[in-house]
Amino acid sequence: MSIKSVAAKLFALKIYKKTQAWANNPVETQNKVLQQLIKEAKGTEFGIDHHFHTIKSSADFAVKVPIRDYEELKPYVDKVVKGEENILWKGKPLYFAKTSGTTSGAKYIPLTKESMPFHIEAARNAILHYIHETGKADFIDGKMIFLQGSPILEEKYGIKLGRLSGIVAHFVPKYLQKNRMPSWETNCIEDWETKVNAIVEETFNENMTVISGIPSWVQMYFEKLQQKGGKPVGEIFKNFNLFIYGGVNYEPYRAKFENLIGRKVDSIELFPASEGFFAYQDSQKEKGMLLLLNAGIFYEFIKSDEFYAEKPRRYTIGEVELGVNYVLIISTNAGLWGYNIGDTVQFTSLKPYRVIVSGRIKHYISAFGEHVIGKEVESALQEAIIGTNIRINEFTVAPQITPTEGLPYHEWFIEFENEPEDSATFAEAIDNAMRKQNVYYDDLIVGHVLRKVVITKVAKNGFQDYMKSIGKLGGQNKIPRLSNDRSIVDLLNKK
Repeated sequence: MSIKSVAAKLFALKIYKKTQAWANNPVETQNKVLQQLIKEAKGTEFGIDHHFHTIKSSADFAVKVPIRDYEELKPYVDKVVKGEENILWKGKPLYFAKTSGTTSGAKYIPLTKESMPFHIEAARNAILHYIHETGKADFIDGKMIFLQGSPILEEKYGIKLGRLSGIVAHFVPKYLQKNRMPSWETNCIEDWETKVNAIVEETFNENMTVISGIPSWVQMYFEKLQQKGGKPVGEIFKNFNLFIYGGVNYEPYRAKFENLIGRKVDSIELFPASEGFFAYQDSQKEKGMLLLLNAGIFYEFIKSDEFYAEKPRRYTIGEVELGVNYVLIISTNAGLWGYNIGDTVQFTSLKPYRVIVSGRIKHYISAFGEHVIGKEVESALQEAIIGTNIRINEFTVAPQITPTEGLPYHEWFIEFENEPEDSATFAEAIDNAMRKQNVYYDDLIVGHVLRKVVITKVAKNGFQDYMKSIGKLGGQNKIPRLSNDRSIVDLLNKK
């Protein structure tokens, strides 16, 4: 065992104890975070507009600060982007994380000197918790790769901006820089396919021990490695034993990954976003990710089925329940207040508070009142492939409201690596799993409002071609698991 791995174990124990201190006092921790946020921002334009000097509790906060999404917060953000100070947070932000997907084009999410360290520490602490629980630390002597966006940053009114993963690349600790791959030059390649090819060439003969990224794009990297080497990734990288991922549920990819790797490897799930680093998997034995209550973020939760009510109730951490689908609302030390990031979560544990990401509040199917969410379609697919040789590359689901004949249905667009021997039986298995999870969907099937699911096969690389056609191949971009219209699948059908 190297000196570095021994030191890592000692550091892991220290971080574990610090985590336990706030995790065992969740309500008090969150109250302190809120009070600190209010104190720091009461002199800002937003703080003055919303009477922060009168806020003494979370109940006061809920009265004074309405729920907003990016579009509703944009008048304040625009001022920050133009270089004005003390608007959402004191001073100016260090960076803007630039993302896409809103009706008005690019989003500019501020990152401040107070918020930035938590993005770095959370990723580090996830690995340290793994080391503490498993005792495995030898991997830190090998090479690590983080598939991410380009670290080349632009500048707007004196503030640097880029993709979050590219910004984070500037904060890699010195003790990891010698181990980290790819090279800076390769990481700066903008075209995703060119970049992945370069990464394959650069890493092929290295001692890779940790690989990290969004599963769909790591899959592309693994496939290219296998093509080059003519053998499983686990034989190319004999010491590769830890996969770190975020952004999407890994379970639909797990069988394909194990086939590409040739064996099982440990994995750590992360829940990062430009708006904050919210949670990470702190245990290999427990379901869910530890919600980070001491990371400069005050959390509120709204039940998904109440979200569009005129005045939905906002729950704080001490009021949440297991298994309920909540819209995640955040207020942060980057100046986001009562902010709806669009993600929904469910709690798997209340001691400590652990969550799973259940979907997106805007990514659902309810064309007939069925209220289907991302977690349900992922779970149904996973249940349907258990005990089979079926492997899935990618999938999405959309309603077919006006079929040329017969009843409407949910259409599952699936790119198979290994196809089912009997598509009808596979579709039946998915449908049964959906009906067990969602009573509304079951009622629609029983009542002959919907017929059972229909599977449409997508050609090899069809999803990659679709993402490329809309300019979102690689990086942090991902396919929505489901949508309430056919805008995605209509384009997919043209590929």
